[in-house]
Amino acid sequence: PQPGVPPEEAGAAVAAESSTGTWTTVWTDGLTSLDRYKGRCYHIEPVAGEENQYICYVAYPLDLFEEGSVTNMFTSIVGNVFGFKALRALRLEDLRIPPSYTKTFQGPPHGIQVERDKLNKYGRPLLGCTIKPKLGLSA
Repeated sequence: PQPGVPPEEAGAAVAAESSTGTWTTVWTDGLTSLDRYKGRCYHIEPVAGEENQYICYVAYPLDLFEEGSVTNMFTSIVGNVFGFKALRALRLEDLRIPPSYTKTFQGPPHGIQVERDKLNKYGRPLLGCTIKPKLGLSA
């Protein structure tokens, strides 16, 4: 977190921003209870040997995500939150997706072998995404 921001507050802010939180008032907020869709920071632990760095565990209700949409899920989890001002830096270290949700994904339209043949890439995971400099990636 930024100096002066307690880790619990930063963790809760990340969970909110990546689920139902917004920086402005939205008229539709009163139409439904947002508690059902809120991400929750359920555990925080300090990073060993690092000052003011923490591992934050966040859980999201499956109802937050559109079934079968990897795009919707990733947009929610890693969308605007990486530019969040309450944090100095943020990195996604692990993502666990329940089998009940992964079963809703249709997969590639031609099958993985056709995709691998087109890309000439074998023996490793394939991931398609937009790389943004603020994610902290290096060459």
